[in-house]
Amino acid sequence: MRAEEFKTILPTIPHEPGVYRYYGENNELLYVGKAKDLRKRISSYFTQRVTSYKTRRLVSLIRRIEWTVVDSEQDAFLLENNLIKEFQPRFNISLKDDKTYPYIVIKNEPFPRVFLTRRKLNDGSEYLGPFTSVGKVRELLTFIRSVVQLRTCSLHLSPENIRKKKFKVCLEYHLGNCKGPCEGLQSAEDYARSIDQVRQILRGNLAPVIAEFKEHMQACAAKLEFEQAEIWKKKIQDLQAYQAKSAVVNARIGDVDVFSFLNEPDVAYVNYLRVLKGMVIDSKSLVLEKKSGTEEPEDILITTILHVRETFQSRAPEIIVPFSLPYPDASIRVTVPRGGDKKRLLELSMKNAHFFKEEQEQRKRLLLEHRGDQEELEVLSQLQEDLQLPALPEHIECFDNSNFQGSYPVAACVVFKQGKPSKQEYRHFHVKTVQGIDDFASMREIVYRRYKRLLEEGKSLPQLVIIDGGKGQLNAALESIDALGLRGKMTVIGLAKQEEEIFFPGDRESLRLPYQSESLRLIRRIRDEVHRFGISFHRQLRSKGTLKNELESIPGIGKRTADQLLIKFRSVKRISQLSEEQLRQEVGSSRARLIWNWFHAPTVSGQGS
Repeated sequence: MRAEEFKTILPTIPHEPGVYRYYGENNELLYVGKAKDLRKRISSYFTQRVTSYKTRRLVSLIRRIEWTVVDSEQDAFLLENNLIKEFQPRFNISLKDDKTYPYIVIKNEPFPRVFLTRRKLNDGSEYLGPFTSVGKVRELLTFIRSVVQLRTCSLHLSPENIRKKKFKVCLEYHLGNCKGPCEGLQSAEDYARSIDQVRQILRGNLAPVIAEFKEHMQACAAKLEFEQAEIWKKKIQDLQAYQAKSAVVNARIGDVDVFSFLNEPDVAYVNYLRVLKGMVIDSKSLVLEKKSGTEEPEDILITTILHVRETFQSRAPEIIVPFSLPYPDASIRVTVPRGGDKKRLLELSMKNAHFFKEEQEQRKRLLLEHRGDQEELEVLSQLQEDLQLPALPEHIECFDNSNFQGSYPVAACVVFKQGKPSKQEYRHFHVKTVQGIDDFASMREIVYRRYKRLLEEGKSLPQLVIIDGGKGQLNAALESIDALGLRGKMTVIGLAKQEEEIFFPGDRESLRLPYQSESLRLIRRIRDEVHRFGISFHRQLRSKGTLKNELESIPGIGKRTADQLLIKFRSVKRISQLSEEQLRQEVGSSRARLIWNWFHAPTVSGQGS
């Protein structure tokens, strides 16, 4: 947009707080920003001398400007944050965090099992977390099982099955790790007390568990059952050792979230420490890529804090930060410590941020130091040996598919030749024959289309095909391979997303390569590349869909109503979960009925598309 064109719309821009949106060619959403004064903020892009190359580039691409007036700066921030999360405009800050974090689930069943999962289901179970590290969760579960007796079997321990004596105790009972609920040797009430102990440990509240164990120890000693008393004493010592190993600052600090911040020209680094009952129980570092050149440190840190607290479901009433922030939630206390234990927590977080920055820079240096051809050949030879491939995998292809709430099903294929990316051969796919969320059908379609095309064009086939997913996706891909008569002409494997297990067609057991092996590093690099390539395409599609992808797609619902609901409830998902009565209180009867029907009524077709 030229300065002359901007002058014609300048008088129409209000001096009010709000959110502005810049659009480019083909209605692509380029940037979302917030402002205390919309006219002054938008004018600064066109009337002031811009020194940043990124900002100049953004301005040169702008073809249209839209804005939404809100009541306060807080509302502007919340709406901006929601729109950025929903549409990922390419000039807004990019938060490099696409992981699925692990939970500990207490299963909704008789005598609940406790185990690790990455899938949070709406099944009535209790999900604790998420946690930042699978390794940390495994270590925590091992510790819990050493002090609390829980079952690890998957038997259906209904009262009827136990009464009919359908089960027998296993080795875990004889080892003292389980009290034998399967034979009725442990009551449901006693097991429930064990589950409550697990909850207390996971929340860092060890004092009541230690107190209960001491009561058991003293009761056993009073009855002269010294062997049992010694077992309880050992559990108490384990709990105390676990508590001492945690970074205890000061129990009086209570529950706080700590955020440190390192600002660089093109990126920013943020470290998060989660503190419960004065103990540091978790840590996470993030890198944020700056896109427009206009980002303020306060905005970057607030955006990250909101993302982290939502991701890890933090309810801490206080956050500790290195500088003052106009945080949008007035109920949260913001502390910039000058000394004492809170200052030491901030320094610990900053230390972690510096280590993370050095690690990221080291990784970049390693990527820049390209391997020689001979080294690449050695890695491919090692991969051939590890996977028992019939030929050297000089040509490797990897597939991944994804969708956004059932909309925009897309897929990606990346190609590596001689161990290096062959980017000119990368391919995106619009999934054409699949409605809604069906990863297996999507994988079946794209694999068929890819190799049918190669056969028609007489091009060479890869020696190795990697399907990003477990047995289900692998079997779906093989259906297409068989339909094309290509079984045996190339090796097809599945790569499980959670544990990096490799599945071969027909094999019951998976293959796990050594974590630091060159073969697995290459496979992981190819997998990460297909994720990056697929996610970037997905975000482009969602951005080009403009803001009408969700609420404004509902007939009879306009932009003003959509913005009003997003400001209040922050996400389309939350709006979809409201009752009709709740919607009626916000937007009136007729629009409430339209919105509720869109998300819930079975007769409405095409919703969410």
